[in-house]
Amino acid sequence: MDTSDTSGQLEEALERVHTSGPERDGWLSNHAPMVVEALSAHGQAGAVHRWLDLYRDKLEDFPDRVAPVTDDNWLEALGDPRRIADWTYHFSHTLEERPWRSVLAEWWPRLLPGLYGGATHTVIRVGHAVRALEADENAPRRTELAHALGYWAARHQPVTRLVALPGAPTAEAALAAVPAIEPGHLGFRNRLAAVRQLPVWADDVTDPDTAKERLTELVRAATHRYATHGHAEPTMLVHAATAPNAVLRTLHSLPRDQWAPSLHAAWRASAAVTAMYGPVEPVAYVPPARLSADGVMEKALAHGDEHVIKFTDTALDIGDDRALAAAQRAIELSVPLA
Repeated sequence: MDTSDTSGQLEEALERVHTSGPERDGWLSNHAPMVVEALSAHGQAGAVHRWLDLYRDKLEDFPDRVAPVTDDNWLEALGDPRRIADWTYHFSHTLEERPWRSVLAEWWPRLLPGLYGGATHTVIRVGHAVRALEADENAPRRTELAHALGYWAARHQPVTRLVALPGAPTAEAALAAVPAIEPGHLGFRNRLAAVRQLPVWADDVTDPDTAKERLTELVRAATHRYATHGHAEPTMLVHAATAPNAVLRTLHSLPRDQWAPSLHAAWRASAAVTAMYGPVEPVAYVPPARLSADGVMEKALAHGDEHVIKFTDTALDIGDDRALAAAQRAIELSVPLA
């Protein structure tokens, strides 16, 4: 499907969203910019304002600035959520002066270790922004990249001191080998802190093309897995697929020497989400009817839930029957947008 949007409705929607902050209630992510891009990418640009009208109660005003982020002090501002506005202004100014791919290439390796921030919505938002820019570069789309990078920098959250467990040759088997965290941890940050060990997978990959192949394999495996494991946590488990897919979408806008490190970071993120929410007994799932890509996206839009729409977007990138079934499963498991 053509991912360009010639109507200008995506631009209008992004301008509308940019008056809002990237979070609400002090932690929950604003999904609006990601959803409107996903809808536009799949021929549903005409629905973005109608969807935003339904979502508007979940939007909060953009936060105030605290102090400028500069080339000299950026490291101390990294991971400080109070500095969201400062980071966004920094990237907005930088993207006015330099090509967006140059800015992305500079900051991607700095931000990549902290892609867990905002429950991985930070890197997911960047992935949507990059896809929009690759389709058509204009001011609202550049501004969206600034907001996405600013959110990532402010919520930058690394995970360290992980114990490597024996892995498996395939992404599917490696995800199946991920051990569950100990029970009793509530909230993404507490669950993430409880992740202590993950299986090794694709850790020896250094060739860029091989890295892309393995990353594609990971996204496919995580998407397929949702159909049989999504019942464990229907909302949070979508990120095991959408986070690595955001990385995959960004590869061709990055220098090739960043592809393999991106694969390794994406695996750890997908495996961590699986450890936090997904090691349960699988449940066999067969969709109720033959599915088509257009039909599943129309169902996701009618359902309205932001995670359902974004997961369906990833499932359509995979495009096979198992991926479409996983998207249908997400629709069935999730609460519709009121």
